[in-house]
Amino acid sequence: MLICHCNIITEKEIEEAIVAILDQDPWQLVVPAKVYHWMHKRGRCCGCFPNVVETIIRVTENYHARSEADAVTIVSHLDRVRGLRVQFGSSTHERRKAGHRAA
Repeated sequence: MLICHCNIITEKEIEEAIVAILDQDPWQLVVPAKVYHWMHKRGRCCGCFPNVVETIIRVTENYHARSEADAVTIVSHLDRVRGLRVQFGSSTHERRKAGHRAA
């Protein structure tokens, strides 16, 4: 199935790129820009990105289901991601103070 009409990229090509990326580091964050960079392409209209995200989620879940990682490793990884969110999260939203009102 054709996913990206601008670059003529099929779903199978995207799946292969995701698996190759995960083979390097199974616990890295895979995003559409990384997949396109891996294929030496770039998003043009980016209308395909929602479909690419769905493909990334499906392929990543299948990849980890087939892997030999146990539930403890997966939970540990999720805890690290949550910790990074707390560490790098911002206390302000778009440089607005807490009492800011738009209206």
